[in-house]
Amino acid sequence: MNPDYTEGNRLTLLRNGAEYFPALEAAIRGARREVYLETYLLADDDSARRITDALIDAAGRGVAVHLLVDGFGSRDLMPAELGYRLLGAGVELLVFRPQVRWFNFRRRRLRRMHRKIVVADACVGFVGGINVIDDMHTPGHMPPRFDFAVRIEGPMVVRMQEQAERLWNRVAWANLRRRWRVRLQAARDFSRKGTQRAALVVRDNVRHRADIEDAYLDAIRTAREEIIIANAYFFPGQHFRLALIDAARRGVRVALLLQGRVEYLLLHYASRALYGTLLDAGVEIHEYHKSFLHAKVAVIDGHWSTVGSSNIDPFSLTLAREANIVALDRDFAAELRAALQQAFEIGSQVVQRKRWFRQPPLTRLAIWVAYAAVRLLMGVFGYVRKY
Repeated sequence: MNPDYTEGNRLTLLRNGAEYFPALEAAIRGARREVYLETYLLADDDSARRITDALIDAAGRGVAVHLLVDGFGSRDLMPAELGYRLLGAGVELLVFRPQVRWFNFRRRRLRRMHRKIVVADACVGFVGGINVIDDMHTPGHMPPRFDFAVRIEGPMVVRMQEQAERLWNRVAWANLRRRWRVRLQAARDFSRKGTQRAALVVRDNVRHRADIEDAYLDAIRTAREEIIIANAYFFPGQHFRLALIDAARRGVRVALLLQGRVEYLLLHYASRALYGTLLDAGVEIHEYHKSFLHAKVAVIDGHWSTVGSSNIDPFSLTLAREANIVALDRDFAAELRAALQQAFEIGSQVVQRKRWFRQPPLTRLAIWVAYAAVRLLMGVFGYVRKY
């Protein structure tokens, strides 16, 4: 299914929290009617405090502030006192699926709210992969995480507002907060703010189960020159892998920027079981070591690009609620590509095919044991078979 593109948008690429948080804070402090903020992680560090303080100030001047966090992602980062402070200031705070049981093997326990959407006054919005957490909130305080978000003005913000309202109402109902439900506004501002064509693509468990993956696959299968993908957790299913391999074999440059540092040990090794097949097909693999890679972005043929929250793994593509922006604009794609090219040159190491196949036996064993474990977990939790 093709994304529902709208014309007349203005897109601003934001790199890391250093650019994202000032823009987000300004939008919240400038709001006069309402703010919707959805985030998987909400911390209580310096950067996050700027945003929560802005939300509290907005609620204090009469703005309707709707804050939605995930019950798993924010279970440890958001202390109870912060929640009480937000609620006491008039911020409406909801938790998506707050009950988390480690030994619950039902598939629905992993249906998390992983998307990052912010809308202020239905006229400015943000989509991306950046949580409300400091860039330096990583082990050892290394250089900041490598990530992106997009500031949006224009008709696409209407779609973002509708998505935010719809999910808010559903979670309010589930949390027995019926008085917090909002009415969908009849009047929407579709006025043009720029010249860029873009679409909001979401993934849910109802009508949009495969929209993000399908958007990727359509672009990959029609690529003629170049595919660049930067993704933090890369464990694609069979359809996705074959699409990349087919593209490489028909002469398209396929370059992947993947996580080089070990963050989640099991997935780190399991994902490397796919390297051999990709390298044999001519796919370039670059591992990012400068800091933790958290980006979920791509540029294809210099005109198609995406920025969002969706990793290319079974968790994101089959279970979690995700949101990506897809843009058909050469200027935006060129800016994103330049940022990725810089990461290739100064922050990553190329995985050489010959060296990859000469790894020590213990390393190969660890990779295939991890791969088998992940596949077993997929079966336990009921992932779709194409993974």
